[in-house]
Amino acid sequence: MDNSRVTLVDHPMVQHKLSILRDKTTSCKQFRELVRELALFEGYEATRDLPLSDVDVETPICTARCKQVSGKKLAVVPILRAGLGMVDGVLDLIPAARVGHLGMYRNEETHEPVPYYDKMPEDIANRTVLVVDPMLATGGSIISAVTYLRSRGVTGEIKLMVLVAAPEGIDAVLAADDNVHIYTCAIDEGLNSAAYIVPGLGDAGDRIFGTK
Repeated sequence: MDNSRVTLVDHPMVQHKLSILRDKTTSCKQFRELVRELALFEGYEATRDLPLSDVDVETPICTARCKQVSGKKLAVVPILRAGLGMVDGVLDLIPAARVGHLGMYRNEETHEPVPYYDKMPEDIANRTVLVVDPMLATGGSIISAVTYLRSRGVTGEIKLMVLVAAPEGIDAVLAADDNVHIYTCAIDEGLNSAAYIVPGLGDAGDRIFGTK
């Protein structure tokens, strides 16, 4: 594992909220709220290196030299459908970000991602891209998403925000593209025979949307 391209967001409040998220008795409503909150926390770390420029601001007292974000604009790309649960948390932090959508589902027999939908901002190639998906298991969906974004002209670093990751998925994603940085709230033990993360938190999509 290339630790230089993996950031573990281990703030005490993140770990506290994650423990509630994992609990199988947590309600659908609370699960959705926690996913949104954790995405906001993680967004702080994923945007820590955004460039700044100086601006003059007139306060009620005097002119102050302040800082504002500059450089490329951002795009948030959720992998449908579970990734939708993280979008509002990121937009709480970056309201002006554009949102693209990538639809993929997992074939339950092969565990491979099957794409079915895509819609991106026209200028996606000129934006800093945050890909969001609660779970990084085998890495197949993420690798497909990164490959798609590269085909759309995204050449810079792609930032992947997940809540729980398996070591196998981390290694696969880092090996597939040398300009992806992974942000996660937890690195779990690994995958079971059905390619679910252990201990994980179950099927994030089902728990966000109340389906089975």
